[in-house]
Parts: sequence; structure tokens; C-alpha cells
Amino acid sequence: MRTIWQRPEGGVRYECGAPGAGQWSCTVPKNSCEAAYVPPLHGQGEDGLLINQPSQRGTADPNKITQRGTRITLADGTRTDLGHRCITLGSPGTAAIPGAPPVVITVTREDFATLPVKPLEATAGPPGGWLPVNMVNVLHTNPAEQTLATTLLGTPVQIRAIPIEYHWDLGDGNTITTTKPGKPFPSEEVTSTYRYEGWYDITLTTTFAGQFSVDGGPWQDIDGTITITSDPVALYSASLTSRLTNPHKPTTPTNDKHTPEIPARTPENEGPTDPNATHRTI
Repeated sequence: MRTIWQRPEGGVRYECGAPGAGQWSCTVPKNSCEAAYVPPLHGQGEDGLLINQPSQRGTADPNKITQRGTRITLADGTRTDLGHRCITLGSPGTAAIPGAPPVVITVTREDFATLPVKPLEATAGPPGGWLPVNMVNVLHTNPAEQTLATTLLGTPVQIRAIPIEYHWDLGDGNTITTTKPGKPFPSEEVTSTYRYEGWYDITLTTTFAGQFSVDGGPWQDIDGTITITSDPVALYSASLTSRLTNPHKPTTPTNDKHTPEIPARTPENEGPTDPNATHRTI
């Protein structure tokens, strides 16, 4: 999608309606520059008799212009009228096109949501895809900003997506929301534990704030945020039990002394929901 603001053809005109029988009322668009100094008109009957006509409220500001916005969906060409707004000439994002009405390029939250922002890579648990029950499960991701480039109306525009919040769903009913991206082990900046044995899916949903820059100009904030969900990380929580051994009988060390046999995932060994699950904010 793209959003275009430009001078309305033919200037700003009155918008009229009929508030009551035999009456009419006309005003200029309320968000236009003209709304500050052009009074509304009220009339009744067919002869156009004006009543309750207010006095002039001010004079036009030559440094301000009224623009009308159009949002265009690039996929199918659908156009949505965004109405009018008043801007000061030379404001950030105003494209200077000689001989043409000023055009302001704006990236909205809706535009931001259509961009190919990549999900962050979620990392959970120690290497190997499993961890013991009640062992600390370290959660972290790489909070790198992403910059995307596009062209609108022949003008280069850059958009950057900035991770600002992380929501972890542990798959057992426990969830964590944090502004910290976490760090690899041995850090325990963002952690969790599992109380029961079984397979769990850990999902990270990242909230991104956005900014855009028109033709190398200053970065401007996009109003609103978007969320992107990462691919789930499968993790097996294993119950480890101690066993007695004969210290006088030679044995050959085996991996299962330290690493349990991780079963193939089936509906029967999905991890149960934690009845004491909570949501934590870190």
C-alpha cells in the first residue's frame, strides 16, 4: 500500500448537508487549513437566505496548504479517500517537485504491516533440543533492526523495523512479556522452567516500532506498531531419575547416563498444561 497527500484539484470546497427540513448547512473540511478562517454557511428555503452567518475568523496562512489523501492498495489498485489535512510548507517528507503541487509521502501503520519484516529467530533451552524438568530454560533472540527500501512516486523511501517488546509463549500455559531480548547461557536474563515431562512448542512474538525516511531525510515515527511471530521451537522436557549401580562391577559408560532417550513426538507424549501457569512481565 502507499499513501499520497496532494493539493485537492479545484481547491477546497464547501461540504453541504441538510440538518433539518427546509434548512441547509455548508462547511469546509474540518481538517483543512481553510477551516481556521472560512466560516460555515447556514441557510433555509430554496431562496438561499443566509441566517446565523458568523463573522470572519481570521486570514489565510501563506505558509500552510491543504492536502487531500489517497491510500492505494498496490495489489488491486483499490483507492481509499483519507480526507483533508493542513500542513506547513517545508515540513519533513514534503517532496519538492517543480511546477507541481507539493506531495507528502507518509507511511502508515497499515502500510508498515504489509512490508516483509522478517520474524526474529527464537532460541530456547540448551543445545540438543531437550532439558530436564525444573531446569532453567534460557530464552533469547537477536534484536537486530531491519531496514527496507522502496520507491514511492519516484522518491526513495526507507523503512526500518525496530524490535521493542518480546512475548514468549512456553506452550504449557506460561507466558512472558519483556522488553529484554535475553542473552545466551550462562545469562539468566529471560528464563522459564517446565514442571512436567513432554514435548512443548515455544513461540516468540515480537512487537516492532517503525520509522521511515523520505529521500534521505530525517527519520519519522510511524504511528502504531506491528507484531511478527517466529517459527516455534520444539523442546522436550525430560524427567531424570537416579539409579543404583555396583561400584565393584566394571561398566562401560553410556550416553544415557547423562542424556535420556528422547522419544519421537506423538500425541501421547505432548507435555501437559501447567495448572499453576502464570503470565510474567520482566
